[in-house]
Amino acid sequence: MRLIRWLKDRLFCDLAIDLGTANTLVYLKGKGIIVQEPSVVVINRKTGKMEAVGEQAKEMMGKTPASFLVVKPMRDGVIADFELTEKMLDFFIKKSTDYQGFLTRPRIVIGIPSGITQVEKRAVKDVAIRAKASEVYLLEHSVLAALGADLPVSDPDGSMIVDIGGGTTDIAVISLNGIVFSHSIRIAGHEMDEAIIQHLRKTHNLLIGESSAEKAKVQIGSAYPLDEPMTMKIKGRDLSEGIPKIAIINDQEVREALENIVSSIIDAIKYALERIPPELSADLIDRGIILTGGSALLKNLDKRISEETQLPVFITDDPLTTVVLGAGKMLDDLGRLKKMSMI
Repeated sequence: MRLIRWLKDRLFCDLAIDLGTANTLVYLKGKGIIVQEPSVVVINRKTGKMEAVGEQAKEMMGKTPASFLVVKPMRDGVIADFELTEKMLDFFIKKSTDYQGFLTRPRIVIGIPSGITQVEKRAVKDVAIRAKASEVYLLEHSVLAALGADLPVSDPDGSMIVDIGGGTTDIAVISLNGIVFSHSIRIAGHEMDEAIIQHLRKTHNLLIGESSAEKAKVQIGSAYPLDEPMTMKIKGRDLSEGIPKIAIINDQEVREALENIVSSIIDAIKYALERIPPELSADLIDRGIILTGGSALLKNLDKRISEETQLPVFITDDPLTTVVLGAGKMLDDLGRLKKMSMI
C-alpha cells in the first residue's frame, strides 16, 4: 500500500504557476509554494548558455561583464523572448518536480493577464508544453487572485479585485463564478521604477539602475502623503562628470515621480466602476475593492484609491502570492478547471 501511494504521488504531478513580469511563483499540489523567484535570466553571449536564473540572476543586474547578458524574458505580462521564457520555465518546473523526484510530465495551471491576445495566450501555452508540461490550463489573473484572496466568487453579490503586478494592472468584477467586467492596462510596477529613474535623471542629474529604483520605490515610495517624512541615500552615476555620486532623496519627490503612474491605475479602476451594472455597484459599497499583486504594497496606495473612489479598499494578506494560491486551489477541481480555462 505504501509503495502504491509513493508511486501515485510521483506519477501525478500538478503545478500552479504565476508567470509574472517581475516574479515567477510555482505551487506544487499538496506541498504549497515551492518556487518564488524573479523572472530574470543571465545568458552567455558567446555560448548562448543560461548562466543564472531567478534570484541569482537578479543580483547580477548591472554588474555583468560584456560577455554576459541579463534578460527579463517577460514584458507587460506577456512573453517578450520565447526561447528564454521556455528555458526559465523549464528550470523552475524542473526545480519544483525534483523536489520529490517526480516521474512524469506535470499538469500546469498558469495565470495570465486579462488583456492579452489569443496569439499571446497561445505563446504561453506553447512555452509550457515545450517546457515538458503534459497539460496546460490558462486562467485570468483576476479570477485566480479572487480565489487566492478567499473572496465569495460564487455569490450573486459582486466582488472587485485589482491585481497590480510588475507589468500589468488587472481589474475585474466577479459574480456567480464568472467575470462580469474586466479591464487590463500595461502600467504597473515596472513603469513606477522607470518613472523614478527618469525623475532622478532630470532633477538630480543622476543615473541609477532598475534595482536602485525598485529599492527607492519599496523603501520610501508612496501614493499618498506619509505620516512622517522619509529620506534615503541613493547611489548612481553623475551624468555631467561621469563619476559615482550619492544623492539624498525624500518621499515627496518619489511620490511626485510616481504620480502619473498612480493616477493611471486609479483612472482604470474608475473606468471599471463606471461600466459595471448598478446592482453590482451597490454591492461594492459594502464589500469595497480588494488589492493584490506586489505593487499593491506601495505605501498608502489603498488610502489614495479609497479617497478617490469613496469606497473601502483592502489589501490581501500576502499580495505577492495571491494569484498562485488561487491557481493552486483550482488544481483540486479538474472539472471546473477545464471549464474555465481560456485556451
